[in-house]
Amino acid sequence: MKLKITSIGNSAGVILPKEVLARLRLAKGDDVYLLETPDGIKLTTFDPTLAEQMEVAEQIMREDRQVLHKLAQ
Repeated sequence: MKLKITSIGNSAGVILPKEVLARLRLAKGDDVYLLETPDGIKLTTFDPTLAEQMEVAEQIMREDRQVLHKLAQ
């Protein structure tokens, strides 16, 4: 899909068609993330930083299950 860069105030931006917003399940005001990949640029609703943090948290929860259980009591 070809998109055109347009002026938005003193900035520039790309307007996403309604079909793209619906496909990404996005609405006005939602966050999107731009990732550089070896193949180019990827626009996604997936937050890679949060995913990394959740992975670390899950690992800690697995390793320290007994400690967390005691803290919960």
